[in-house]
Amino acid sequence: MKGQILKFRSDIGVGVIQGEDGRSYRFSRNEILNAEARPALVGEDVDFLVEARHPRAIVLVSGSPWTALGPSNRA
Repeated sequence: MKGQILKFRSDIGVGVIQGEDGRSYRFSRNEILNAEARPALVGEDVDFLVEARHPRAIVLVSGSPWTALGPSNRA
């Protein structure tokens, strides 16, 4: 599902996504697969799965699609 991050509290690592279905979903930063790509999350467009009304496997869709793969561990 697509959505947008409406709120995020970096001090506790939780926020709210507004889904394209009009519902609000609470999430924690550790559910974002490419969170290191963006320090400020409010306003970011996301794609995510919903399991039991909770967003899972959240991916920030702005920027390079390669950021979804995580940081490079090359030496």
